[in-house]
Amino acid sequence: MRGGCAQAQSAGRGLGVSRLLEGVRVLDLTNVLAGPFCAYQLAQLGADVIKVEVPGTGDLARQLGADKDLNARLMGASFLAQNAGKRSVTINMKSAAGKDLFKKLVATSDAVIENFRPGVMDRLGLGYDDLKTVRPSLVYCAISGFGQDGPLKDNPAYDQIVQGLSGVMSVTGDAGSAPLRVGYPIADTIGGITAAFALVAALFRRERSGDGEFIDVSMLEATLVTMGWAVSNWLIAGVRPEPMGNENVTASPSGMFKTGDGLLNIAANKQEQFEILCGLLERPGLARDPRFANREDRKVRRFELKAEIEAALAARPAREWSAILNAAGVPAGEVLSVPDVLAHPQIAQRDLIRRFADVPGVEQEVAVVRAGFRLANGDPTPRMAPPALGADNEAVLRELGIPLAEIARMRAEGTI
Repeated sequence: MRGGCAQAQSAGRGLGVSRLLEGVRVLDLTNVLAGPFCAYQLAQLGADVIKVEVPGTGDLARQLGADKDLNARLMGASFLAQNAGKRSVTINMKSAAGKDLFKKLVATSDAVIENFRPGVMDRLGLGYDDLKTVRPSLVYCAISGFGQDGPLKDNPAYDQIVQGLSGVMSVTGDAGSAPLRVGYPIADTIGGITAAFALVAALFRRERSGDGEFIDVSMLEATLVTMGWAVSNWLIAGVRPEPMGNENVTASPSGMFKTGDGLLNIAANKQEQFEILCGLLERPGLARDPRFANREDRKVRRFELKAEIEAALAARPAREWSAILNAAGVPAGEVLSVPDVLAHPQIAQRDLIRRFADVPGVEQEVAVVRAGFRLANGDPTPRMAPPALGADNEAVLRELGIPLAEIARMRAEGTI
C-alpha cells in the first residue's frame, strides 16, 4: 500500500509471521472496544497501527477490567485484550500544535479510524474533508452507535443500548427471561469486525484507483444485519421472532439437554440425524412414535421429545455423549465455561492464544486471543505486546523527521 512505513514494521517489539497488510499505516484514534477491536484485526495482519491517545489518560479501556492494579497502571485487562501489536503516541489534538502534529502523521498514513460522536472531528478541524486535503487517498473510517445521520446520530451509544434497540435482546432468553442481554458486548464486537472488513475493502480499491474513502459504520445497523433469520422471517414471511431460549426455532430436537453429568447441545436438524440419535440413545421407538415422526410434529411437541431424550441421556456424561454422537454424524457439543474452552485441546492445537512476557507496567504474563482465522503463509498474530501510554512518542516522531529537541519541547508544552 502506498504511504506505509516499512521501517516501523521492522522495528516492532516482537515477532510476527503474516504480512497481508505490510506497508499500511493506520492511525487508531478509538476508545474502549469497537474501534480498538477493528484496529487490532489490522495490526495482526501486519499493518503499522499507531494508537493516538490523549496525554495522561489515554484510551478509557486502560482503566477497565477485572484487575484493579492493572487499571491503576493504565494497563487494564480490557485494554490489553484489544491493543497488542500497536504503537502508542500521545497527542493533545485540541491544541494547535497537536493538530499540526496529527496532520503530519496523516500525511504518512493510509487510514484513520475514529469512534467519536458524529461531528466531533469536524469541530476539531480534523474531519475527513480536512484530512483529505493533507492525504487525498486517505481511507477514513468513522464508527458510531447509529451512523453519521438520522434522528439518533447524536445519542451516546453503549453496547447494551444497541443490543436493546437492535432487537437482539428481544430474541435472547426465553418467554420467562427475555428480553435478555447477550453475555458479552456483541454489538461493539460486530461493529469492529464490520469496520475492519469495510476498511480493508476500501484499501483494496485504493490500490487500483488511488481513491480514498469515507466509511460510516453504524453499530446498530452492523448488528441488525447479522441477525439472519430473526430479521428475514419478519421481512419476508411476516413472522414475528420470539425468544426461544436454548431451543432452535427451525428444528427439534435441537437445543441444550441435560445429561448424566453436564449439559450438551444437540442439533439433530435432519430426519436421518434424528433417527440415528434415537438409535444411539437406545430409544429407536421414538423415531416411529407418531408424536415425533415428522419434522413439524417434533417442533410442536419439542418439550415432550426433550423429556424423552434427557431421560436417555442421563445414562452418560456430556463428554461421552458428545464423542458418541459426533462419531455417528449427529452434531453435538458440550456446554463449556470460558476457562474450560480456553483450555480445550482444540484451542491449544490451533494456537489461538498469543502470550507476552515482560509487558511494560504489567508484572504477569499477558495472554490475548489472535484473529479467528488462519492463513497458509502464516497465522495473523500481534507481533508485539500492548504498549504503555505514549511508549512510542519518540520513535514515531523521529520517523516524521522531528528532531529530539523539538520532541522535548512538545513534551514540555503538553502537545504530546
